[in-house]
Amino acid sequence: SEQFNVSSYAATVVAIVTLEAFAGMWINAFIVSMICMSWIKKKTLNSNEKILLVLGFSRFGYLCIAWLYSFLSIIYPQSLFVYHIYQLIESAGSFFNCSHLWVSACLCVFYCIKIANFSNSFFISLKGKIDRIVPCLLLGSLLFSLVVGILVYDVTDKVLCKNRNLTSQGIIWKASIRIDEHFFPIYFIVGFFFATSFIIVTFSALLLLFSLWRHKRNMQTNSMKDLSMDAHIKAMKSILSFLVMYSINFMGLIFILVYLMRNKNEEIFLIYLIQYAFPGVHSLILIFSNPKLEKTMLRILPFVKSKFCMK
Repeated sequence: SEQFNVSSYAATVVAIVTLEAFAGMWINAFIVSMICMSWIKKKTLNSNEKILLVLGFSRFGYLCIAWLYSFLSIIYPQSLFVYHIYQLIESAGSFFNCSHLWVSACLCVFYCIKIANFSNSFFISLKGKIDRIVPCLLLGSLLFSLVVGILVYDVTDKVLCKNRNLTSQGIIWKASIRIDEHFFPIYFIVGFFFATSFIIVTFSALLLLFSLWRHKRNMQTNSMKDLSMDAHIKAMKSILSFLVMYSINFMGLIFILVYLMRNKNEEIFLIYLIQYAFPGVHSLILIFSNPKLEKTMLRILPFVKSKFCMK
């Protein structure tokens, strides 16, 4: 009976992770394909499209690795103890995870600088240069993420080397590695970069909120209609959605660290289910906050629905 319950639980987790991952991959693949088509037509991309393109790629890669790791760890855990397999999965997952979080933070910074209005000379100068700064921000985010991926690979490899129990073929690793010892350095590294991006998003949201409050006060004082008010509100909604999801993810990371030290694997997988929903749900919000992407999505959805109904 207990074995049946474990099998049922594992099957449920795999089914939910698969649904979340493939839905998120489809959503981000849609963003990437639409922007690539626009790139081919216009021969150029604006700053917002550049960020969304890199963000879509990062989230697609993250969801692929997340699904692969969840599937193997539940259905075929022995495969993770083959030399270098686990290190590569952890390293790639950390790279894509950090890159999509940092690129999301770049998008928040871009919205804040582009839309917020402050009389500060530095901010005005930054507003004029933001389109030239965006490629540097994206490149920096990817380089930081690459460093995290390399550090995670190195830490994972060292921990496994201390705990390996080689077979006659020399490729199978000891399965009884303490999970807290195994994961804590990795989550500490990822958590540091996660916390930094979370602070950036929070700071951008506060600046934009302050700018929105000033606009609203000026409108009431001068009794005039400000055309930038709608842009402020749309950007604020998008950044607030970032902030809410970042907060949920950040709390999830803390709970994972706590449960790892207590070896409560079932609770960890439940938190992972929440975290894996983030890249798809937030990308969907970005689609419906972009008129072009929203229009195309609403045209495609009935077609996809009819295809599935016919099957």
